[in-house]
Amino acid sequence: MVSSSPAFLRLRPIASLNVTTTTTTTKAMPSPHHSLEVIGGARDAFLPALKTLDRPYNAFPVIGWNRHVETIFAAFFRSLPDVRLKRECLRTKDNGSVALDWVSGDHERLPPDSPLLILLPGLTGGSGDTYVRHMLLRARSKQWRVVVFNSRGCGDSPVTTPQFYSASFLGDMHEVVAYVSTRYPKANLYAIGWSLGANILVRYLGQESHSCRFSGAVSLCNPFNLVIADEDFRKGFNNVYDKALTSALCRIFKKHALLFEDMGGEYNIPSAANAKSVREFDEGLTRVSYGFKSVDDYYSNSSSSNSINHVRIPLLCIQAENDPIAPSRGIPREDIKASPNCLLIVTPKGGHLGWVAGAEAPLGAPWTDPVVMDFLEHLERGSSETSCSDPSCSDPKVEQLGWEDLHQLEV
Repeated sequence: MVSSSPAFLRLRPIASLNVTTTTTTTKAMPSPHHSLEVIGGARDAFLPALKTLDRPYNAFPVIGWNRHVETIFAAFFRSLPDVRLKRECLRTKDNGSVALDWVSGDHERLPPDSPLLILLPGLTGGSGDTYVRHMLLRARSKQWRVVVFNSRGCGDSPVTTPQFYSASFLGDMHEVVAYVSTRYPKANLYAIGWSLGANILVRYLGQESHSCRFSGAVSLCNPFNLVIADEDFRKGFNNVYDKALTSALCRIFKKHALLFEDMGGEYNIPSAANAKSVREFDEGLTRVSYGFKSVDDYYSNSSSSNSINHVRIPLLCIQAENDPIAPSRGIPREDIKASPNCLLIVTPKGGHLGWVAGAEAPLGAPWTDPVVMDFLEHLERGSSETSCSDPSCSDPKVEQLGWEDLHQLEV
């Protein structure tokens, strides 16, 4: 009998159907070792790229067991890699000067689209600091172009106006970023800051927000909340660091004391020149230079903890739980958790700028360096090639930026 059913109802037996079943396997998210605190809104995005975090943080025996021993050991005994640098002294719009130290020969050796990394040392630091040199060499070994930003008076950078750099002043940062991005328009820009340099960097990222030229950044040993950092800085053994940093500030100041002659108003030049603490130096000079009513007003308004909510680029923050200068209680953990762009790693030990742990301990690079490089290379691999529709981008001339004086020398 011929069926009178419509064609679309004449179904074949199910056994004769050729059915293909696809099984989707979800790769498990890697977990960091329990010795590390790893949080942040960008945790799932960046954690797979950080290949060493599944290992325990093992502080180097004896040295790494005490935060002060580790901090002092790293400052005095970490090896200093030998690097030949070429210096550019940039005259800024207010006639101030900053020094940029590039690896000598890289301008000719590296392609113009090599990723460009700006390094911002800590208070009174510069390109001669061991932690800066180790990071510079690691990035350079990966074919990155690296430049150290020596702030006014730091790293033998000249002081040409009666104004030092500070935690609140971002003008020099703006001009340096504008200069290097114009000089290498095809390169993706990145930055690493340590200590006060990290505070300045994060404040810059927050201020620039959606307009930021960086493709990614790293903050290390950031004091974040300068009011809290100041409170702890004046307690117990921390007085040793306070006196050491004050002595360095006063040495820089006295080299350029003639610039500050006859300064009126609220300036207390004798107090700054003979300061016994960083707070005293800031009271006599820094807070007055930048128009703050008091030192506490200066510290409060210069804290980068206020900037995390406004950061719109990938940001890795690494802190040590026992840091004597950048207290753990000052870390803006809740804001970092809420930010889709930030990742925070807190190590149980490390001191300040120490992190004497890992494969190269005790005299080599800090534990942080491989983690930082993994993060930056992950971002660079994911970055699409940048293009610029502005004709001026293809002609990176210093004159376009308004710098009349550019001096070069080997250091």
